[in-house]
Amino acid sequence: MLIVSQLTKRYGSRLAVDDISFTVPRGSVFALLGENGAGKTTAVRCMCGLLAPDGGEILYETDTGTSAPAGCREILGLSPQENAVGLHLTAEENLRLMADLYGVSDPEGRVAEMLSLFGLEEERRTRGKALSGGMGRRLSIAMALISSPSVLFLDEPTLGLDVMSRRELWRILGSLRGKMTIVLTTHYMEEAEALADRIAVMKKGKIAAMGSLDELREKNGLPGGSLEEIFVRIMEGGAV
Repeated sequence: MLIVSQLTKRYGSRLAVDDISFTVPRGSVFALLGENGAGKTTAVRCMCGLLAPDGGEILYETDTGTSAPAGCREILGLSPQENAVGLHLTAEENLRLMADLYGVSDPEGRVAEMLSLFGLEEERRTRGKALSGGMGRRLSIAMALISSPSVLFLDEPTLGLDVMSRRELWRILGSLRGKMTIVLTTHYMEEAEALADRIAVMKKGKIAAMGSLDELREKNGLPGGSLEEIFVRIMEGGAV
């Protein structure tokens, strides 16, 4: 579904993303991990077509052929790190706005479906500014899903949420596995363990390690080890 080849992005003299390559198979969940400033969000913005890369190529395999992000934005959904929620619109109005922007064929039905899936029925008439952090994140992801995208990007989807709110979002996102391709960035190791089929660890703009959890365990000599243990070892110079 998604092919990233030698992607490079600079901000002035700073190399934010440094020659990274990977593929994400259709229907799988791919997690990008890394410390602050590792390049995760910049990579996601390039993959969504929000930033133009300085080098490399990003391609999507669609039913009509292979295309760069600019040619297939209608199949992409993004929930950014900062909630993309209209503060003065109700939850229902936020969803209806996105449905109208994407030309959803049955906007009322789709809005009702998203309100139900994300447990937002009781909040449907609550304005964005009055939503709790957990409900705001749910609404932001629901807005990204309103157009039934083939590829969903989640940039720190549970950042700042309490344990129960985080796990409820994991349950919802887990229900989407196999129905669409998901690329997520996260600082929560247990989130990547719970959701991702493959994991890439970024360090100073480069991919320092990549593979399934079992593959990363084997490469780093940590059979049965947690992803946090593996991450620390990679950051300290472990195997790739």
